[in-house]
Amino acid sequence: MEQQENEERAKKLKYAGNPYQLGGTRHYRLTGGVRDGVRCIDVHTGSGFDYTIVPDRGMDISLASYKGRNLTYLTDAAEAHPAYYDPEGTEWLRTFSGGLLTTCGPTYLGPPCEDEGERLGLHGRISAIPARDVCDLSDPETGIIRITGSLHDIRPFGTKVAVKREIVSEIGTPAVVVTDTVTNKGKDPVPLCLLYHINFGYPFLTEQADFCVPSAQCAGYDDYTRKRMKERFHMHSPSAELSERNYMHTFRGGPVTMGIWNKRIDMGLAVTVTFDSGALPYVTQWMLENPIDYVAALEPANVPCLSRSELRSLRLLPQLGPGESRTFSVTIGILEGNTRIAEHLTVPAENGD
Repeated sequence: MEQQENEERAKKLKYAGNPYQLGGTRHYRLTGGVRDGVRCIDVHTGSGFDYTIVPDRGMDISLASYKGRNLTYLTDAAEAHPAYYDPEGTEWLRTFSGGLLTTCGPTYLGPPCEDEGERLGLHGRISAIPARDVCDLSDPETGIIRITGSLHDIRPFGTKVAVKREIVSEIGTPAVVVTDTVTNKGKDPVPLCLLYHINFGYPFLTEQADFCVPSAQCAGYDDYTRKRMKERFHMHSPSAELSERNYMHTFRGGPVTMGIWNKRIDMGLAVTVTFDSGALPYVTQWMLENPIDYVAALEPANVPCLSRSELRSLRLLPQLGPGESRTFSVTIGILEGNTRIAEHLTVPAENGD
Protein backbone atom coordinates (compact mmCIF):
# COMPACT_ATOMS: atom_id res chain seq x y z
CA MET A 1 0.00 0.00 0.00
CA GLU A 2 2.79 2.41 0.96
CA GLN A 3 4.72 1.60 -2.21
CA GLN A 4 1.59 2.28 -4.27
CA GLU A 5 1.12 5.65 -2.58
CA ASN A 6 4.76 6.57 -3.21
CA GLU A 7 4.41 5.66 -6.88
CA GLU A 8 1.26 7.77 -7.14
CA ARG A 9 3.04 10.78 -5.57
CA ALA A 10 6.01 10.35 -7.91
CA LYS A 11 3.62 10.34 -10.86
CA LYS A 12 1.93 13.55 -9.71
CA LEU A 13 5.28 15.30 -9.22
CA LYS A 14 5.98 14.83 -12.95
CA TYR A 15 3.16 17.29 -13.63
CA ALA A 16 4.43 19.96 -11.19
CA GLY A 17 7.01 22.63 -11.95
CA ASN A 18 7.20 23.23 -8.20
CA PRO A 19 6.17 20.64 -5.56
CA TYR A 20 4.17 23.40 -3.80
CA GLN A 21 1.52 22.88 -6.50
CA LEU A 22 0.69 19.66 -4.62
CA GLY A 23 1.46 20.84 -1.10
CA GLY A 24 4.25 22.30 0.98
CA THR A 25 5.38 25.26 3.05
CA ARG A 26 6.25 28.94 2.63
CA HIS A 27 8.36 30.88 5.17
CA TYR A 28 8.14 34.66 5.59
CA ARG A 29 7.99 37.54 8.08
CA LEU A 30 5.05 39.83 8.76
CA THR A 31 5.34 43.62 8.53
CA GLY A 32 3.60 46.52 10.20
CA GLY A 33 2.26 47.25 13.68
CA VAL A 34 2.62 44.76 16.52
CA ARG A 35 3.19 41.95 13.99
CA ASP A 36 6.32 43.48 12.51
CA GLY A 37 9.12 40.94 12.13
CA VAL A 38 7.14 37.89 13.25
CA ARG A 39 8.19 34.65 11.52
CA CYS A 40 5.40 32.62 9.88
CA ILE A 41 5.19 29.35 7.96
CA ASP A 42 2.20 28.74 5.69
CA VAL A 43 1.31 25.07 5.31
CA HIS A 44 -0.54 24.06 2.15
CA THR A 45 -1.71 20.46 2.56
CA GLY A 46 -3.22 20.16 -0.92
CA SER A 47 -6.43 18.87 0.65
CA GLY A 48 -8.22 22.20 1.02
CA PHE A 49 -6.91 22.55 4.59
CA ASP A 50 -4.33 25.33 4.99
CA TYR A 51 -2.84 26.76 8.17
CA THR A 52 -0.09 29.07 9.43
CA ILE A 53 2.54 28.18 12.04
CA VAL A 54 3.99 31.11 14.00
CA PRO A 55 7.47 30.12 15.30
CA ASP A 56 7.81 33.39 17.23
CA ARG A 57 4.58 32.66 19.10
CA GLY A 58 5.46 29.29 20.63
CA MET A 59 5.07 27.54 17.25
CA ASP A 60 1.32 27.95 17.65
CA ILE A 61 -1.09 27.96 14.69
CA SER A 62 -2.85 31.20 13.74
CA LEU A 63 -4.73 31.18 10.43
CA ALA A 64 -6.64 28.06 9.42
CA SER A 65 -9.10 27.52 6.59
CA TYR A 66 -10.75 24.75 4.60
CA LYS A 67 -11.46 25.29 0.92
CA GLY A 68 -11.18 29.02 1.49
CA ARG A 69 -13.56 29.14 4.48
CA ASN A 70 -12.10 30.46 7.73
CA LEU A 71 -12.34 27.98 10.61
CA THR A 72 -11.00 29.88 13.57
CA TYR A 73 -11.46 32.93 15.77
CA LEU A 74 -9.01 35.77 15.15
CA THR A 75 -8.51 38.80 17.40
CA ASP A 76 -7.36 42.21 16.25
CA ALA A 77 -4.07 41.58 18.07
CA ALA A 78 -3.15 39.41 15.08
CA GLU A 79 0.13 37.52 15.47
CA ALA A 80 1.63 40.06 17.90
CA HIS A 81 5.40 40.05 18.33
CA PRO A 82 6.40 38.36 21.61
CA ALA A 83 8.18 41.57 22.66
CA TYR A 84 4.74 42.99 23.45
CA TYR A 85 3.86 40.16 25.83
CA ASP A 86 2.99 41.34 29.36
CA PRO A 87 2.87 38.60 32.03
CA GLU A 88 1.04 40.66 34.65
CA GLY A 89 -2.53 39.74 35.59
CA THR A 90 -4.73 39.33 32.53
CA GLU A 91 -2.49 41.40 30.23
CA TRP A 92 -1.80 38.15 28.34
CA LEU A 93 -5.04 38.94 26.51
CA ARG A 94 -3.52 42.00 24.82
CA THR A 95 -1.38 39.75 22.64
CA PHE A 96 -3.84 36.83 22.38
CA SER A 97 -4.41 36.36 18.65
CA GLY A 98 -6.81 33.43 18.95
CA GLY A 99 -5.99 31.31 15.94
CA LEU A 100 -6.46 27.58 15.56
CA LEU A 101 -4.07 26.79 18.43
CA THR A 102 -2.79 28.84 21.34
CA THR A 103 -0.83 26.77 23.86
CA CYS A 104 -0.99 27.55 27.59
CA GLY A 105 1.70 26.51 30.09
CA PRO A 106 4.16 24.93 30.56
CA THR A 107 4.37 25.40 34.35
CA TYR A 108 1.10 27.24 34.99
CA LEU A 109 -2.14 28.22 33.27
CA GLY A 110 -5.61 29.46 34.10
CA PRO A 111 -6.44 32.64 36.06
CA PRO A 112 -3.74 34.87 37.61
CA CYS A 113 -2.69 34.01 41.15
CA GLU A 114 0.15 34.04 43.66
CA ASP A 115 1.63 30.61 44.24
CA GLU A 116 4.28 30.07 46.92
CA GLY A 117 5.29 33.72 46.73
CA GLU A 118 5.43 33.84 42.90
CA ARG A 119 3.04 36.11 40.98
CA LEU A 120 1.65 34.30 37.96
CA GLY A 121 -0.35 35.85 35.13
CA LEU A 122 -3.00 34.37 32.86
CA HIS A 123 -2.25 31.15 30.96
CA GLY A 124 1.54 31.00 31.17
CA ARG A 125 4.40 32.07 28.94
CA ILE A 126 4.74 29.39 26.29
CA SER A 127 2.76 31.14 23.53
CA ALA A 128 5.07 34.18 23.84
CA ILE A 129 8.34 32.20 23.55
CA PRO A 130 10.08 32.36 20.14
CA ALA A 131 11.12 28.90 18.94
CA ARG A 132 14.76 27.93 18.51
CA ASP A 133 16.21 25.55 15.93
CA VAL A 134 13.16 25.66 13.66
CA CYS A 135 13.60 23.02 10.94
CA ASP A 136 11.48 22.36 7.88
CA LEU A 137 11.89 18.65 7.22
CA SER A 138 9.11 18.42 4.64
CA ASP A 139 9.63 15.95 1.79
CA PRO A 140 7.41 16.08 -1.31
CA GLU A 141 8.52 12.58 -2.31
CA THR A 142 7.09 11.04 0.88
CA GLY A 143 4.23 13.55 1.02
CA ILE A 144 5.04 14.46 4.63
CA ILE A 145 5.14 18.06 5.84
CA ARG A 146 7.14 18.21 9.08
CA ILE A 147 8.16 21.30 11.07
CA THR A 148 10.13 21.04 14.31
CA GLY A 149 11.42 23.54 16.86
CA SER A 150 12.18 23.94 20.54
CA LEU A 151 10.81 26.31 23.17
CA HIS A 152 12.79 27.15 26.31
CA ASP A 153 11.08 28.52 29.43
CA ILE A 154 14.25 28.96 31.43
CA ARG A 155 15.17 31.22 34.35
CA PRO A 156 18.71 31.24 35.79
CA PHE A 157 18.74 29.79 39.31
CA GLY A 158 15.15 28.62 38.80
CA THR A 159 12.77 26.76 36.51
CA LYS A 160 14.26 25.23 33.36
CA VAL A 161 11.72 23.62 31.04
CA ALA A 162 12.21 22.79 27.35
CA VAL A 163 9.44 21.83 24.92
CA LYS A 164 10.31 20.10 21.65
CA ARG A 165 7.41 20.62 19.24
CA GLU A 166 6.74 18.68 16.05
CA ILE A 167 3.96 19.65 13.63
CA VAL A 168 3.10 17.13 10.91
CA SER A 169 0.65 16.94 8.02
CA GLU A 170 0.40 14.60 5.07
CA ILE A 171 -0.13 16.10 1.63
CA GLY A 172 -3.67 15.34 0.52
CA THR A 173 -4.99 14.80 4.07
CA PRO A 174 -6.90 17.58 5.90
CA ALA A 175 -5.30 17.18 9.32
CA VAL A 176 -2.41 18.37 11.49
CA VAL A 177 -0.70 16.51 14.34
CA VAL A 178 0.97 18.57 17.07
CA THR A 179 3.31 16.63 19.39
CA ASP A 180 5.12 18.16 22.36
CA THR A 181 7.86 16.58 24.46
CA VAL A 182 8.29 18.51 27.69
CA THR A 183 11.58 18.05 29.57
CA ASN A 184 12.71 19.38 32.95
CA LYS A 185 16.28 20.58 32.38
CA GLY A 186 16.72 21.72 35.98
CA LYS A 187 17.80 20.07 39.23
CA ASP A 188 14.45 20.40 41.03
CA PRO A 189 10.92 19.15 40.28
CA VAL A 190 8.70 21.68 38.47
CA PRO A 191 4.93 21.94 38.01
CA LEU A 192 3.68 20.68 34.63
CA CYS A 193 0.55 22.37 33.30
CA LEU A 194 -0.25 22.20 29.57
CA LEU A 195 -3.45 23.17 27.75
CA TYR A 196 -4.19 23.25 24.01
CA HIS A 197 -6.51 26.22 23.40
CA ILE A 198 -8.11 25.19 20.06
CA ASN A 199 -10.30 28.04 18.84
CA PHE A 200 -13.20 28.20 16.39
CA GLY A 201 -14.86 31.18 14.75
CA TYR A 202 -17.18 32.49 12.05
CA PRO A 203 -18.14 31.55 9.35
CA PHE A 204 -17.56 27.96 10.46
CA LEU A 205 -18.91 28.74 13.94
CA THR A 206 -22.55 29.85 14.00
CA GLU A 207 -25.68 29.15 16.04
CA GLN A 208 -26.12 26.04 13.85
CA ALA A 209 -22.93 24.47 15.27
CA ASP A 210 -23.19 21.39 17.52
CA PHE A 211 -20.59 20.44 20.14
CA CYS A 212 -19.69 16.76 20.19
CA VAL A 213 -17.66 15.93 23.31
CA PRO A 214 -18.07 12.28 24.41
CA SER A 215 -17.14 12.90 28.04
CA ALA A 216 -17.96 10.69 30.99
CA GLN A 217 -18.77 13.72 33.15
CA CYS A 218 -19.30 17.43 32.56
CA ALA A 219 -19.43 20.24 35.12
CA GLY A 220 -19.52 24.04 35.04
CA TYR A 221 -16.59 26.06 36.34
CA ASP A 222 -18.87 28.83 37.68
CA ASP A 223 -22.50 29.48 38.72
CA TYR A 224 -23.43 31.12 35.40
CA THR A 225 -22.25 28.04 33.52
CA ARG A 226 -23.75 25.55 35.97
CA LYS A 227 -27.19 27.10 35.43
CA ARG A 228 -26.78 26.50 31.70
CA MET A 229 -25.60 22.92 31.52
CA LYS A 230 -28.15 21.95 28.87
CA GLU A 231 -27.03 24.83 26.64
CA ARG A 232 -23.54 23.41 26.14
CA PHE A 233 -24.44 21.56 22.95
CA HIS A 234 -25.03 24.66 20.79
CA MET A 235 -23.99 28.26 20.24
CA HIS A 236 -26.48 31.13 20.52
CA SER A 237 -26.70 34.04 18.10
CA PRO A 238 -24.40 36.96 19.01
CA SER A 239 -25.78 39.01 21.91
CA ALA A 240 -24.20 41.52 24.29
CA GLU A 241 -26.44 40.10 27.04
CA LEU A 242 -24.60 36.78 27.12
CA SER A 243 -21.59 35.99 29.33
CA GLU A 244 -18.87 33.44 28.72
CA ARG A 245 -19.50 29.82 29.64
CA ASN A 246 -16.85 27.35 30.75
CA TYR A 247 -17.57 23.61 31.00
CA MET A 248 -15.11 21.00 32.24
CA HIS A 249 -15.23 17.52 30.69
CA THR A 250 -13.55 14.38 32.00
CA PHE A 251 -13.22 10.98 30.34
CA ARG A 252 -12.88 7.27 31.06
CA GLY A 253 -9.42 7.06 29.52
CA GLY A 254 -8.11 6.03 26.11
CA PRO A 255 -8.31 7.84 22.76
CA VAL A 256 -11.01 10.49 22.34
CA THR A 257 -12.31 12.23 19.23
CA MET A 258 -14.42 15.32 19.83
CA GLY A 259 -15.34 18.25 17.65
CA ILE A 260 -17.72 20.89 16.39
CA TRP A 261 -20.16 19.99 13.63
CA ASN A 262 -22.01 22.51 11.49
CA LYS A 263 -24.64 20.58 9.52
CA ARG A 264 -25.77 23.69 7.63
CA ILE A 265 -22.48 24.40 5.86
CA ASP A 266 -22.66 22.87 2.38
CA MET A 267 -23.44 19.18 3.05
CA GLY A 268 -21.94 19.33 6.53
CA LEU A 269 -18.54 20.35 7.89
CA ALA A 270 -16.80 19.38 11.14
CA VAL A 271 -13.48 20.10 12.81
CA THR A 272 -12.31 17.23 15.01
CA VAL A 273 -9.79 17.06 17.84
CA THR A 274 -8.30 13.68 18.74
CA PHE A 275 -6.11 13.02 21.79
CA ASP A 276 -5.21 10.47 24.47
CA SER A 277 -7.35 11.18 27.52
CA GLY A 278 -4.86 9.25 29.63
CA ALA A 279 -2.28 11.99 29.02
CA LEU A 280 -4.80 14.83 28.66
CA PRO A 281 -7.72 13.86 30.95
CA TYR A 282 -9.47 17.26 31.02
CA VAL A 283 -11.18 19.33 28.34
CA THR A 284 -12.43 22.86 28.89
CA GLN A 285 -15.23 23.92 26.55
CA TRP A 286 -15.18 27.72 26.34
CA MET A 287 -18.05 29.62 24.70
CA LEU A 288 -18.45 33.38 24.28
CA GLU A 289 -21.29 34.66 22.11
CA ASN A 290 -20.85 38.43 22.20
CA PRO A 291 -20.91 40.56 19.04
CA ILE A 292 -17.39 40.59 17.50
CA ASP A 293 -16.08 38.36 20.31
CA TYR A 294 -17.94 35.33 18.98
CA VAL A 295 -15.78 32.32 19.75
CA ALA A 296 -15.70 28.80 21.10
CA ALA A 297 -12.78 26.60 22.07
CA LEU A 298 -12.13 22.97 22.93
CA GLU A 299 -9.10 22.74 25.20
CA PRO A 300 -7.49 19.36 26.05
CA ALA A 301 -5.22 19.65 29.09
CA ASN A 302 -3.37 17.61 31.68
CA VAL A 303 -5.01 19.67 34.48
CA PRO A 304 -8.31 21.52 34.97
CA CYS A 305 -8.19 25.15 33.81
CA LEU A 306 -7.59 26.52 37.32
CA SER A 307 -4.87 28.73 38.76
CA ARG A 308 -1.74 27.00 39.97
CA SER A 309 -2.49 27.88 43.57
CA GLU A 310 -5.93 26.25 43.26
CA LEU A 311 -4.44 23.15 41.65
CA ARG A 312 -1.89 22.92 44.44
CA SER A 313 -4.52 23.26 47.16
CA LEU A 314 -6.66 20.57 45.46
CA ARG A 315 -3.62 18.29 45.09
CA LEU A 316 -4.08 18.28 41.32
CA LEU A 317 -0.73 19.85 40.41
CA PRO A 318 1.50 17.40 38.48
CA GLN A 319 5.26 17.56 38.92
CA LEU A 320 7.99 16.87 36.37
CA GLY A 321 11.14 15.49 37.99
CA PRO A 322 14.71 16.53 37.11
CA GLY A 323 15.62 15.14 33.69
CA GLU A 324 12.11 13.73 33.23
CA SER A 325 10.20 14.07 29.94
CA ARG A 326 6.54 13.65 29.04
CA THR A 327 4.96 13.67 25.60
CA PHE A 328 1.55 15.01 24.60
CA SER A 329 -0.16 15.00 21.20
CA VAL A 330 -3.31 16.40 19.61
CA THR A 331 -4.63 15.89 16.08
CA ILE A 332 -6.89 18.48 14.46
CA GLY A 333 -8.74 17.25 11.39
CA ILE A 334 -11.52 18.15 8.97
CA LEU A 335 -14.51 16.01 8.00
CA GLU A 336 -16.97 16.76 5.20
CA GLY A 337 -20.47 15.43 4.62
CA ASN A 338 -23.05 14.82 7.35
CA THR A 339 -23.22 11.06 6.73
CA ARG A 340 -19.45 10.65 7.08
CA ILE A 341 -19.27 13.01 10.05
CA ALA A 342 -21.94 10.99 11.88
CA GLU A 343 -19.61 7.97 11.73
CA HIS A 344 -17.03 9.86 13.81
CA LEU A 345 -18.96 12.35 15.95
CA THR A 346 -22.13 12.12 18.04
CA VAL A 347 -24.12 15.01 19.43
CA PRO A 348 -24.80 14.07 23.08
CA ALA A 349 -28.39 13.70 24.28
CA GLU A 350 -29.69 17.07 25.43
CA ASN A 351 -31.42 15.70 28.49
CA GLY A 352 -28.07 15.21 30.24
CA ASP A 353 -27.24 16.92 33.50
